[in-house]
Amino acid sequence: MSDNSKNVKRKSGRREERKQAFYLLFEQLFQKDSMDIIIEDAKDARDAEIGKYTRELVSGVEEKLAEIDGYIEANLKSWKKNRISKVTLTILRIAVYEMLYREDVPVGVSINEAVELAKEYATPSDGSFVNGVLGSVSKQIETKSGED
Repeated sequence: MSDNSKNVKRKSGRREERKQAFYLLFEQLFQKDSMDIIIEDAKDARDAEIGKYTRELVSGVEEKLAEIDGYIEANLKSWKKNRISKVTLTILRIAVYEMLYREDVPVGVSINEAVELAKEYATPSDGSFVNGVLGSVSKQIETKSGED
């Protein structure tokens, strides 16, 4: 296997793990169960394989939710967080977590993956909306790290 095919395989693996994190975090919005129970139910109900990266995303978003939502809210132009669909909000949360805390994931990759998730699971216009919000979040993060 060449180096390129390893990279492609790794990227598609991460894409699938992001999808799993999306499913789990979205499901948690409607259940009172702990994430451990939701993960076990997912494994039982749909034979889901929950990988290490999925678990890191899910636990990271849970742990940093207030900060993540703060970034999202600060970068919504003429919108309120409670008006965003749950699908789009979940996608934004995963991407903002990656942008803030995953140094191994370039910001552009986080944005692109979020846009692709939005195109697949949300409305057609949500891809552009997600791109705009995350582009604004990216600039805010750059500005903030330039101040440090």
